[in-house]
Amino acid sequence: MLHILVERLARFMALLGGLVLCLLVVLVCLSVAGREVNDIAHTGYLGTVGQWLLDAGIGPVTGDFELVEAGIAFAIFAFLPLTQLTGEHARVDIFTSGLGPRVNHALATFWSLIMAAVIVLITWRLFIGMQDKIRYGETTYLIQFPIWWAYAASFAAAVTASIISLYCAAMRLTGKRRT
Repeated sequence: MLHILVERLARFMALLGGLVLCLLVVLVCLSVAGREVNDIAHTGYLGTVGQWLLDAGIGPVTGDFELVEAGIAFAIFAFLPLTQLTGEHARVDIFTSGLGPRVNHALATFWSLIMAAVIVLITWRLFIGMQDKIRYGETTYLIQFPIWWAYAASFAAAVTASIISLYCAAMRLTGKRRT
């Protein structure tokens, strides 16, 4: 039962991260298209249509890179839980493929513990950073949205990653997980 809940949580976070990533792709495409239309409108080749486009404010999305930066950070943290749960991190098995199953299990357990510790450490530092951003009221340069919002979204995903990493480490230590 616990494994089903953990798996659903990990999959939900991955879907949420994927949705954010898709929205960021659309945002970047709109921004690039707007920039190109704006450049063409400024050439004068489009005549009154070009002037109409300029008057309508067609152009790049203001602060697109600020939104992409915040969204990508969230997406990375959102993908971590499922990656950890399924054990699909990038790895090189050249040296360990010839070792026996007991040694490979011991190595996998060791790295699960290390990964859990690292993710918990990152989550803690992200929380400290978020508190600083709230305290100082920092905002982004162009669109002036509070930076702590991005930290809070990433922190929520990092907490989920921490919970799932600790679960995976516990399962490996108890021998209930051998993947």
